Amino acid sequence: MNSPATVVGPLIEARGIHKSFGQTPALRGASVAVSRGEILAIMGPSGSGKSTLLHCLAGLFTPDSGEVWFDSRRLDTLDEAARTRLRRTEFGFVFQFGQLVPELTAADNVALPLLLNRARRRAAYRTADAWLDKLGLADKGTRRTGELSGGEAQRVAVARALALNPTLIFADEPTGSLDSLTGEKVMDLLVGLARDEGTTVVIVTHDARVAAYAGRAVMVRDGLVSFDERAAEASAARTAASPAAAAGGTTAKAGS
Repeated sequence: MNSPATVVGPLIEARGIHKSFGQTPALRGASVAVSRGEILAIMGPSGSGKSTLLHCLAGLFTPDSGEVWFDSRRLDTLDEAARTRLRRTEFGFVFQFGQLVPELTAADNVALPLLLNRARRRAAYRTADAWLDKLGLADKGTRRTGELSGGEAQRVAVARALALNPTLIFADEPTGSLDSLTGEKVMDLLVGLARDEGTTVVIVTHDARVAAYAGRAVMVRDGLVSFDERAAEASAARTAASPAAAAGGTTAKAGS
């Protein structure tokens, strides 16, 4: 696990981010900092800019102005090749619909990022099988993901994100396409395994039940980030009710 005591400053930070699409502004000076090992929820209604903020933090979008820093490196000024390498080696992604390749098997989907990073084929599939087993999918490795249920496919996406042993996972509405019970199971697995591995997680959601899995929550409104006390109270209540979460969680504090 990472040792927060040896790291100075946030792991990833957006400073005064502006981003527009044509004439439509999505972010108007948004700032947020995420500590190493923290699980942060970014909340907000549809169209508030929360997903755009996540995509800027992940290097998928380049902000029009402002700065993005990752592990003391300026991310937004890197060229596309450097950002791609960073996403392949440091970041894991879980999106609302998984974004798996439906023609490939579950094991293929989990092994693919490892193979792209030039892992040996046998080692890549051994790692894929181990993560599928951890997520209760040991018997699904040879099934095409297009044949899996929504919850199973999303667990494959979680396995794919964690198999790279990333420093940071970005999850954009990871339960948005799932029923509430399946969504809770996916979040239990994602957050529990991330804490076990010492992985930092940034979750974008409009659902307070999902935000409650985080150690801290911020709200995006009109392209700006503010601290949201209702989300923090939900998170504190969940942490207090879960001894395991209390042991692995972080102290809630106001975000910028």
